[in-house]
Amino acid sequence: MSSDLETKIATLKSELKAINSEYAKIKEIPAEKRAEFGKQINEKKQAILAQIAEAEAAALETEVEPLDITAPCGLNGNMPELLHATDGSQHPLMTELDRVIAIYQSMGFDIVESRQLDDEYHMFDSLNFTKGHPARDGYDTFRTEEGFIPPAHTSTMQHRVLKAYKHKLDEGEVIAVAVPGRVYRNEDVDATHEHTFYQCEGVYVSKTCTLGNMLGILREFFEKYYGQKLNIKTQPGYFPFTEPSLEFLIEKPKALGGKGGDWLEMLGCGMIHPNVLKMAGIDPTKYQGFAWGGGIDRLAMLRHGLGDVRHFESAKLDFLKEFSC
Repeated sequence: MSSDLETKIATLKSELKAINSEYAKIKEIPAEKRAEFGKQINEKKQAILAQIAEAEAAALETEVEPLDITAPCGLNGNMPELLHATDGSQHPLMTELDRVIAIYQSMGFDIVESRQLDDEYHMFDSLNFTKGHPARDGYDTFRTEEGFIPPAHTSTMQHRVLKAYKHKLDEGEVIAVAVPGRVYRNEDVDATHEHTFYQCEGVYVSKTCTLGNMLGILREFFEKYYGQKLNIKTQPGYFPFTEPSLEFLIEKPKALGGKGGDWLEMLGCGMIHPNVLKMAGIDPTKYQGFAWGGGIDRLAMLRHGLGDVRHFESAKLDFLKEFSC
């Protein structure tokens, strides 16, 4: 952008600020003159906004000089470090996500991607969270000015998946869907907590499925993921959308330095609550199902022996280079 355009835009924005301050004077104007005063201010404001838009458009059209990679630059005259185009690589989280999806596909699961923005109904209401339920506090997330919610868990997709795949039950088949996606929470960020991370949800519904089937599927998934036989166990948990609710643990794999007796909590799971099935138009007296959800970032941290989850969202080249091909 040229210095002349920069100066012009700065001047116009200064004028706009001065005009905005005039709105405060309306209360001092006699009531019968306020409408005309407000109209005049608004006309001035719109005229300046149009000039700013025109100047900014002109700035965008200004020709930018191409980078001369042979010219010295920087405080010491050295070139900034640039990565060659052939040195690019997949982000470690995407690599793990692809591995997770491939395993579920090999087990016969359909894949449905989660959403980046959702609503109150799919976040809570369709998942058996009653209004004012304290469990909502555990999923404290962000909200847009329009009222949309960046989902705090991939479970926001359960209702959509159940409705979209209900026809399979009518055709005598089962619902088996895995849902990967990005989630967001209002977290105090530290080495083990991030406000943005990835999860993968699993949903399975049939006439005869049981908790035993769920544990078998989860064991097979983690054995394929870590490439070895694993011991598993569960402990009680609580989620409004499953009953009973469990936390699923695996004995720490040898590949991660496990020596036996060390347990890792990997995800939450349980039988889908009858109310959740009803909300999707599925008769809980004829069908039952189970669901689970776990973090992808945690899998990647364990696989690569990382101690700080913040590396994934840092965009630091020193970190990403460790995963380059």
